[in-house]
Amino acid sequence: MFIQAINEAIAEEMRRDEKVVVIGQDVKVSVFGATTRLFEEFGGNRVIQTPVSEAAGVGSALGLAVSGFRPIVELVVAGFSALVASDQILNQVTKIRYRTGGQAKAPMVFLFCYGGTGSGVFHTQSLYPIFMHFPGLKIAIPSTPHDAKGLMKTAIRDENPVAFFLSAPLHLMKGHVPEEEYITPFGEATILREGKDLTMVATGFCVHQVLKVASEYLNKRGYSAEVIDIRTPVPLDKQTILDSVKKTGKVIIVDEAQRTCGLASEIAATVVEQGFAFLKAPIKRVTPLDAPIPSSTPLGNYLVLNEEKIIKAAEEVLAYGRV
Repeated sequence: MFIQAINEAIAEEMRRDEKVVVIGQDVKVSVFGATTRLFEEFGGNRVIQTPVSEAAGVGSALGLAVSGFRPIVELVVAGFSALVASDQILNQVTKIRYRTGGQAKAPMVFLFCYGGTGSGVFHTQSLYPIFMHFPGLKIAIPSTPHDAKGLMKTAIRDENPVAFFLSAPLHLMKGHVPEEEYITPFGEATILREGKDLTMVATGFCVHQVLKVASEYLNKRGYSAEVIDIRTPVPLDKQTILDSVKKTGKVIIVDEAQRTCGLASEIAATVVEQGFAFLKAPIKRVTPLDAPIPSSTPLGNYLVLNEEKIIKAAEEVLAYGRV
């Protein structure tokens, strides 16, 4: 399963490198399963349970990182914990290498959960666009168990801090994970489905919604859609996106984060700046509405994106210029 793949990656890296440690409020009991059985195997010196203070936990992890360790900080819910610890993460961690002229570095991973509905206004927020605004921080958002394990291994080994976002609807997703050693590189998007009529860019849980629309709806209507999973918003693989747009001339961007100043906006701006000559139709962004996600599941489902909204955007783009 998806969350089990994360757990395997962390355990394997802890066995490989004794400097890898886990720190967080729930790492012993493992609310979501990412740190299951780690305390039993590695003990309290490497699996460190913290008091209920996200900022103190991140600050302690930063001290460990600049001292030569590679901490993995489980902050559980991005929409709450990330904001409580935002000064430590976004002001201290991201700038430590720059401030010291490279004399200090902070190789550490922040593990967050985001997305979904029915959990209230704090627990469902997709906040990775905020993190994209701060240079010095890499961001990974896997969509499959295979990439979850491979990207986590890459994140742990990276010399820079990495914000690792897990989409809540994917936690129990099943998928093939190789037994042999492998990593998934940062900055390399993957083309999950090749096509010639439309480019569909997505990340996280949205990837599966887009794949379903492309194969079960558009394909049956004679359209060939290319589906790109960007995997890492930072560093962003712009070239794969531009090459696809050059081929299709039409693009929609599907993202769980809100529309204003979101990941979809950044990708759209990249296409306009560097691939405007390739476009045969306006770019369409498919995102949740700019509003808090309510506790009510029906209301939440109305606000967030779904396959119907993706289909509508795809039809509008494909119809553009048709005589």
